[in-house]
This record gives sequence, C-alpha cells and structure tokens, in this order.
Amino acid sequence: MSEELYYVVFSHNAGWTGILGGVKGLRRATLPQHTERAAYDLLGNSWKDAVLAPQRFGDLMDRYRAYFSGHQTDFPHELDLAGATLFQQAVWRAARLIPHGQTRSYTWVAAQAGSPKAVRAAGQALARNPLPVIIPCHRVLTGDGGIGGFRGGLQMKRLLLKLEANPARID
Repeated sequence: MSEELYYVVFSHNAGWTGILGGVKGLRRATLPQHTERAAYDLLGNSWKDAVLAPQRFGDLMDRYRAYFSGHQTDFPHELDLAGATLFQQAVWRAARLIPHGQTRSYTWVAAQAGSPKAVRAAGQALARNPLPVIIPCHRVLTGDGGIGGFRGGLQMKRLLLKLEANPARID
C-alpha cells in the first residue's frame, strides 16, 4: 500500500507555487511560476494521484506568502526525501543549515555533507533539489562569491538572494 499524497497549487505575490507531500513530509515544491498551469507542470505527474488538500498546507502557504513579501521566514517542515541518495540528502540537510540572509560556498556544503572533496557532486545534488526555498540551495555561491548556477535560473536566484538581503520586520 502506497502512502497517500496531498498537493496544493496557490498564488502569492511572486507567482504560483505547487507543493506535494505526504504523511512523512514534503516531497516537492516549485519555484514561483507565472501561471497556475506552469506550477502544475513543474510538480510533475505525481499530483494527479494525490488529493487536493490546501488545509494540510495552510501554515506553509502563509510562510511562502510572508517570504515572498520580503519577511524573514523559516521553513521547519518535515521533509520526505525518500528516493534521494544518502549524499543528496546530506547535501540538502547542509543547505538547510544556512541561515536566512546568509550564503555559503559549494565547498562548505560538501564539507558539511561529509565529503569535502565532492564539491562538484554537491553542486549536482543541489541542482536536483526537489524543494527549492524550503531547502535553500539559492544560498550557495561559488568559492569566490560568484552566483554559481541555479536550476530555477540565475534571475530567480538573484531575486531570492535580494529578498533575503534586507528582510522586512514583522512586529
């Protein structure tokens, strides 16, 4: 018997985001898209076998809306990274250690993941991140401070870094 999956696609001020998860945690999230259809497409086919359940993601949707409004926001949600290699999981856990508004190098991530010489492999694992923003791979830069790569495109990476550079205060 397979785990029941749940999904939601919702809008916020940066676009449309899709989220897929189950009882064990979040499995997939999309970066903001210009259309609802594009967010569905990026979720892949998994949402077709899942239950539409916005109530399960209420807190997460609120956090996305705050984040994309420029507020310092964390994403402490449980993740279901089954299907990823142990190294990918270690890299993604390392990326989650990078505080909001800060950056680290690919070398730092590889070392945190327990494989200090596997810098390229760490970059490849980050490129396969199924939960961008929640796993903040956009906070990883090259050793000389260059922007590096980003699956969502360099314009999106710059936007995310800019959002975090001067977070708005929530009092």
